[in-house]
Amino acid sequence: MSKGPGVQKMFDAIAGRYDMMNRVMTMGQDQRWRKFVVKKAGDPDGDKSLDLATGTGDIAALMVDTYGAEVIGADFSLNMLLEARNRFAAKSIHWQACDANNLPFVDSVFDSVTFGYLLRNVDDAGKVLKEVSRVLKTGGRVVCLDTTPPVKNMIYPFLQFYFRFCIPAMGKFIADDETAYAYLTGSTMEFYTAEELAHLFKEAGFTQVSFKKFMFGTIAVHWGEKE
Repeated sequence: MSKGPGVQKMFDAIAGRYDMMNRVMTMGQDQRWRKFVVKKAGDPDGDKSLDLATGTGDIAALMVDTYGAEVIGADFSLNMLLEARNRFAAKSIHWQACDANNLPFVDSVFDSVTFGYLLRNVDDAGKVLKEVSRVLKTGGRVVCLDTTPPVKNMIYPFLQFYFRFCIPAMGKFIADDETAYAYLTGSTMEFYTAEELAHLFKEAGFTQVSFKKFMFGTIAVHWGEKE
């Protein structure tokens, strides 16, 4: 069974409290990671940039503020897009409803494609990466922000406890949706390792692939270029 309909319904339901939960769960570090994504994406220099799975629009807005870029913020959750449009009504961002598996854009149109917390919520991450490659120009950059399973070291039991019990509890009290955040934390622990995801980027045809981890190794930013 496809993840799509369930994930779409879940994000529609939590859209109103999504930003608050992000700040609390990450102890305010999530904006720093998004700034790093924008830095790695680079200046599109007059060309278009796509922020896929834009959520409430933070990365798209940062691209505009940092580079004055022409940005499309895309998501398949209409409630998330509504939140993004309301938050950044003063910014010249085009908001687009679309499915990452079948992007409604012609080939080789974007200078950069960014996305946060997309790949763990799709059925086939490799397929999505190939679709991203299709819409990127030659030499264009892809930058991905997502969770990654922590390495099993001395602090692993504490991280496991935090993900398994603390985040769902926060979801219950802050977002009134314990089930959604139990899914999100479960999808973190079951997701590709950073090394495995880097390999998927290479299989999709990207070069110069690398990554950097944050927050005790539970967050990773991957980047690469289209040949």
